[in-house]
Amino acid sequence: MASHKLRKDVDFPENGFAAAADAAGDAAANQSAPESLPAGEVSVAEQIQKLAAEKQDLQNMLVRRQADFENYRKRVERERQQERHRGAEVLIEQVLPVLDAFDRALASGQDSSASAEYRKGFELIRTQLWNALAKQGLQPIEAVGKPFDPHLHHAIENVPTAEQPEGTVVGEMQKGYMFHDRVLRPAMVRVASAPSN
Repeated sequence: MASHKLRKDVDFPENGFAAAADAAGDAAANQSAPESLPAGEVSVAEQIQKLAAEKQDLQNMLVRRQADFENYRKRVERERQQERHRGAEVLIEQVLPVLDAFDRALASGQDSSASAEYRKGFELIRTQLWNALAKQGLQPIEAVGKPFDPHLHHAIENVPTAEQPEGTVVGEMQKGYMFHDRVLRPAMVRVASAPSN
């Protein structure tokens, strides 16, 4: 039961206890229950719930945007790296014939004293060129003595032989190369086949 303050601005007659009770009842009637909210307005608790849900949605959206941005940043970096590799790959493809020419010159094997000095110079230049290409990620494809792999080797000739198992690479006509785990140029090879009887 709600307690009511006695109002000092109301004069009560001394013997009018009933009048005082009536006045208190009138005051209580004038202090009606809180008015109900109009139909279009929401209570404070509902506003707090709505704001909390909106805040959560914004936080979720922020987390998604941050993840999207991080994925975008990683993708752009990966694409840049691939473009750098592709640029180096194009250059290396153009330099490989020079490397092949060095290999052929060194394999020609003339033994005069004058050619020995040239050979030494060729070997040094070829070594420097190879080291520069290897630093960029170029690797030779091992072929001779390995099983033929169509992803790594380009068969030029079948060699009938009983000395090697069928499908084994027995000779290399041109070296093959890998660049960052991709075949840049397959090795041109001779492959052992079963001798015909």
